Amino acid sequence: MRPRKIDRVAYYARGVAADIAPAALAGRQKDAIFRNLARAPLPRSIVDRVNYYNKLEPDRLLETPTRVRSIPREQSYYFYDLMPLAKAFGLDLHLSCLFGDITRIADQPSIVKSRPVAGDNANSVVMKLDSLRHFTIARDPIAFGQKLPSAVWRGGVGRLPHRMALVDRWGRDPRHDVGQVGGKIGSTARKPFLSPLEQMRHRYIISVEGADVATNLKWVLASNSLCLMPRPRYETWFMEGRLAPGVHYAELRADFEDLDETVDYYEKNP
Repeated sequence: MRPRKIDRVAYYARGVAADIAPAALAGRQKDAIFRNLARAPLPRSIVDRVNYYNKLEPDRLLETPTRVRSIPREQSYYFYDLMPLAKAFGLDLHLSCLFGDITRIADQPSIVKSRPVAGDNANSVVMKLDSLRHFTIARDPIAFGQKLPSAVWRGGVGRLPHRMALVDRWGRDPRHDVGQVGGKIGSTARKPFLSPLEQMRHRYIISVEGADVATNLKWVLASNSLCLMPRPRYETWFMEGRLAPGVHYAELRADFEDLDETVDYYEKNP
């Protein structure tokens, strides 16, 4: 979801303020939180989430560490999400952080936005990074029964074969509104951009992973529409790996050939 200009301005204002604040102030806030935790331990559900994000065993060593004071600023959304938390432990703390769409398992213990769901991903410690882009949620004002009985998808295709498969199969279908935005890729022409609110007019919204996770997944699951998607391969702070088909979303085949069948089922079984 594209953040509004006012949301971006507010985000950067908070980020800059947190960046210039003394590290000692962040450290005192952290110490106060830890003292409160010592008196009242976290609920088991919170501990379970934290352990899911951070699966590291004690005493894992960094091979090429970076000091907190040297965290790169080029990708500002990542920097402003991580720095206020990291500086609370001291500017000379050593860590490793991998910014961007990470689809591989880190070679050393590293803070990441995304990681593969499968495999031994303990080195990849997930934090809520690039939060403005991934966790901006729009309210859905339309009840499910008042929506169009069809599926919708909009997104960039690039050279992503799974997105190309969706557009090639359903881009010309009159029942659903599936289309790529941006430059034309493949044989299917582009369609106009649709905002999340415009997509929410449909009962079924398709979510397809991009370079890593599907950016639209959070707001789709928060809407009154039903999310349709293949089983996720990557996860973020949203814990996509714990989403269950038939519980949180309706699962589609990787080739999307069962889109009509899936929509028909839920139309008969709303």
